[in-house]
Amino acid sequence: MDVLSDVIAVMRVGRPVSARVRRHAPWGRRYPPSPGAAFHVVLQGTCWLLPSDGAPIALSPGDVVFLPRAIDHALADSPSSPLTEPFCIPSEDGLYFGQREEFPPDAAGQDSGTPSVTLCGAYQFDAALAHPLLNDLPEIVHLPARVGHRPELRAAVDLLGAELEDARIGADAAVPALLDVLLLYILRAWFSDQPEQGTSTGWAAALGDPAIIAALSGIHRHPARHWTVEELGTRGGLSRTAFARRFTALVGRPPLTYLTWWRMIIAQRLLRDSDAPLSTVARQVGYASEFAFANAFKREYGIAPGKYRRQGGPLPNASPAAR
Repeated sequence: MDVLSDVIAVMRVGRPVSARVRRHAPWGRRYPPSPGAAFHVVLQGTCWLLPSDGAPIALSPGDVVFLPRAIDHALADSPSSPLTEPFCIPSEDGLYFGQREEFPPDAAGQDSGTPSVTLCGAYQFDAALAHPLLNDLPEIVHLPARVGHRPELRAAVDLLGAELEDARIGADAAVPALLDVLLLYILRAWFSDQPEQGTSTGWAAALGDPAIIAALSGIHRHPARHWTVEELGTRGGLSRTAFARRFTALVGRPPLTYLTWWRMIIAQRLLRDSDAPLSTVARQVGYASEFAFANAFKREYGIAPGKYRRQGGPLPNASPAAR
């Protein structure tokens, strides 16, 4: 898998949820934080995003807003409109974002006002499997609509909006798949829009650096391989020293430290989501024996992998490298 796809596949848990909502002015809806990431897409009309801490942001048709940490915020037809709490229906995973806000047609305002149609939703992320890639995103990712720009993102929005407006046979499979596609297109759009010059550190720079992305792709495709710094540098055409220096500057940790961290992230997922024997998990993440794997896991998190699986709970003592 490529790096971005792999990160999302590991972090995401449960099913994403969404709703298509039509409102007539005046209206205002507050959205409390939820355990994951939220998004809003304006399909028709205009509205305002009102962060709890920050200036209002005007939104136009086709605009996409992504909130990677789902901050307390609101949507309204005007910054001065009074806000009400959303009518929330919990998802299967217990998310209360308002993403299941299900109003009958025209029930969210007066018929005489200007209509706005929005597509709202949320993704649930496992905090224990969080990747630093998302930490580099701002609290609010605003992708304004521009003619001829990001056609794949526009297509995903159109398809998702159509499925939610007129649920047909197969919608239960189509909607979650389209939500996953939308998330990937949103992240791809933001990272690709970052300036090539002047971004010397961070994941935006790492994903745009051919040498670093070659090494990351190797690690993510073959995490069990016994990589050396020299081999990873060779993939990108750099010397060992130059590669190690650049990788550490952009990714935030040395190459083999990142490799170990990513192996432990995969191990957490396997321990949580499968009943594979510890010896099998060990081999899948690059350890020749269950004993060596158990030592590495305990060194990283302060708990034995078997105990972690049995308790089925959060890690009690994650090391800084795991955060």
